[in-house]
Formats: sequence, C-alpha cells, structure tokens
Amino acid sequence: MLNKIPEKILKVYQKLQKSGYKTYLVGGCVRSILLDIPVKDWDFTTEATPEEIQKIFPDSFYDNSFGTVGVASNHEKYKIIEVTTFRSEGKYFDKRHPEKVEWGKTIEEDLKRRDFTINAIAIEIIDDEVKIIDPFGGKDDLSKKIIKAVGNPAERFKEDALRLMRAIRIATELDFQIEENTWKEIQNDSSLIIHIAGERIRDELLRILSSNNPTQGVLILRDSGLLKQIIPELLEGIGISQARPGRHHKDDVFTHNLLSLKFCPAKDPIVLLAALLHDVGKPYCMGKDENGLVIFYNHEIVGAKIAWEICDRLRLSKKDKERVVNLIRWHMFSVDDKITDAAVRRFIRRVGVANVKDMMDLRIGDRLGGGTQTAESWRLKLFKTRVEKELSPKPFSMEDMAIDGNDVMRELNLKPGPQIGKILQTLFEEVDEDLSKNNKNYLIKRVHELEKN
Repeated sequence: MLNKIPEKILKVYQKLQKSGYKTYLVGGCVRSILLDIPVKDWDFTTEATPEEIQKIFPDSFYDNSFGTVGVASNHEKYKIIEVTTFRSEGKYFDKRHPEKVEWGKTIEEDLKRRDFTINAIAIEIIDDEVKIIDPFGGKDDLSKKIIKAVGNPAERFKEDALRLMRAIRIATELDFQIEENTWKEIQNDSSLIIHIAGERIRDELLRILSSNNPTQGVLILRDSGLLKQIIPELLEGIGISQARPGRHHKDDVFTHNLLSLKFCPAKDPIVLLAALLHDVGKPYCMGKDENGLVIFYNHEIVGAKIAWEICDRLRLSKKDKERVVNLIRWHMFSVDDKITDAAVRRFIRRVGVANVKDMMDLRIGDRLGGGTQTAESWRLKLFKTRVEKELSPKPFSMEDMAIDGNDVMRELNLKPGPQIGKILQTLFEEVDEDLSKNNKNYLIKRVHELEKN
C-alpha cells in the first residue's frame, strides 16, 4: 500500500510526523488507495494547529477559518496538499457551515464529523508500516459498494446539505449504491439543497456529468427529489410524447434528453450539460400541426432562453453559459445536401469555430438518443466534410473582403459612422453568397450603387 503514495507526498507527511505531530492521510485519497484507483488529491489531517503547520512549512498558505493549510509538495501533478487540523463536532448554522470551528484532539473525533463511512477512513504510517483507522466500517462499505452516512443520516444532511449532492455524485462516479436509510434521508431532505450556493451545486453536477454513467446520475437525482430542486425544467418533459408517423422518436422529451446525454461522445461536461438540456424548451412550446400531430415549433429558441436561466442559477461562468446556450440555440441546423456553401459558412459563424466539434457531438447524441441506429447519417458526414473545407485554413470573414471601411469612406467622402458598417455588411452578405465577387473593382462599383439606394 505504501508504494501507492508518491515519494514527494510521503515527504510532506513525514515532515509533519517528525515534527512530533500525529498525522494521517484521510478522505478521498484513502478511499482511492483502498479501491486501487488513481488519487485525485492528497489530504492530510493532523493534531498540529494551522499556525504550527505553517511554522513547519513557511511557504504554505492559510486563508480560511476551517483549519486547512495549503502545502506545496513539489510534485508535478499534486502541487498542493491540503493539511487540516483535527476538528470536533459542532453545530451548523446555515445547512453548510459550522457555527464555529473547534480543533479536535484525536483522529476518531475528526472522523466522526465526516459525511460518509467510506470517507471516514484514515491511514497512519509508522516506520514504513501502514495502519488503517476505520471506526465506522468504511472499508467494509467499500467492499460492499455502498454509500452510507456516518452516524445518523438525518443529522449529517441537516448539518451540510451539499452532502445530498455529494452522495449521489460519489455513487455515480464509483458505481455504488446508496444505503437504504441514507437514501431515505436524502429523499426526505432534498428540499434543503436550496440553502446551498449555486456554484457548489454546479461543481457536483458537472462531476456527475463527467462520470462514466452520467445518465444514471441524473436518474438518481430525479428519484431523490434533488433534480426537482435544481433543474425542475427538465422534469416538465416527463410524459411529453414526441411520436410522429415515420419519425424515429419513441420516448418522451425527458427520456430523450437523458439518452442524448448518454450517447453524446463529448468529454467536456459543459457540452454534456448542453446535451442534457438541448430539448428543454419542447414542453413549453408544444403544439399541433395541420394534421393534429405534435410539433415543437421554435423549441430551440425557447430552450436557449430556459438554459440561460438554468446556467445562471448554477452560477456558470459567462463563457460556459454562452457555450451551453449557443449549442442549444443552433442545434437544429440543417444538413441537407442541397444547402449552399454560404449556408455552411453561416452555420460556422453562428456556432463559432471553436464550438463546431461540440455541435457535431451534440447532434450525434441527439440522433442516437432519438432512436436512430447510426451515429452519423450520410448527410451529416457530407456536411462535416463541407464544414471542414470551409474551416481550412479559416472560414471567410469580413476581414477577407477585398475592401474595408477606409475604402468606403474614401470613395464616398464620408466620415466614420453607422452607414459605413451597413454598406460593408451588405457587401459581405453578397460576397459570402458568391466568393467570386470578392474583387476590389466590383465592390467599389457596388459601394456607389448602394449609396444611390
């Protein structure tokens, strides 16, 4: 087991220990070691106070009230190790933070306050011998593949409501089941998640979407009652049929969104979130066509607006918010083989060069999630080829015009103003439809024609 701990991480541990303080590896890193999976972060807990830790590691930083000191490890991957002073049980005032932080005296006291038994295991290293401290049976729960609250689950979730999301996220990432009493309490306390900041919920949700089985994670969120609290708009799709004669859609809107997430080949959780939400607008604009069949006119526009509200609620960055909304707004792009090159270029400009692959991934998820057997139709393959052609070396843009604003002002003897931009935009649209028109003589002639009009 000792060989699973990088030497540079072990040196930090040993330095604390040799300074006379009991020190333990704890939390997720211990869980990962016991499961023999890659460790994401290394966390220590110690009887040393933050001030004492900083004396041992002068370059460390401490800018919180929870006893956690950041220590540099000089490891190329694990650059910072979090070292936290033992903490004892205390009351929580806002379903997230303790009223006051009190230092504990023993590792057992520290483990008692943790969320789940599989996170309440510690490792102590003495003379190259590994000792496991496991007062709540976490190692046994790891072997059983269950998520179980430490002590009374009602108390654990009411102390910190983010644990509701964490339970589901960890269960999804590890493909574990949630223990019965813990699960019942998650259902009972699901409404408490409203007390948690949107960005904390976002982080847990994106990790669920990044797991190997995000669809299962979303289903657990639904069954727990948490999805109703964080993205109730998705649930509006339950029971909304999309069936039309000759069409592949057989599932309701909610199931289709889930399957689109499942089959979307993207690894980026922001793209996967767009896949999950791509048809969220359908229940809000459902109607009937002239034959009395269901239709969702402009659902991509309605869905983009709803997605903006959801992303805002989850405190996504402006960039990520715009990516999700943009993907949903334009996901109904046509791949008809008869569309013009200009239409292909308009598609690229609308979506954005950086988002073209993401949009293709979303379309694949949409297709497979709708019941088709192939990821790409021959039309989509042809469309992708045409897009790639337009992207090489780069798509035609205003910068590639044979004339610019200075030419327009010089020809018409005008000063800078909105009229110059309008003329250039009109010329750009004409040239974009027929690139052979992009020569200076022709465009100067058109400038004078547009002035007369």
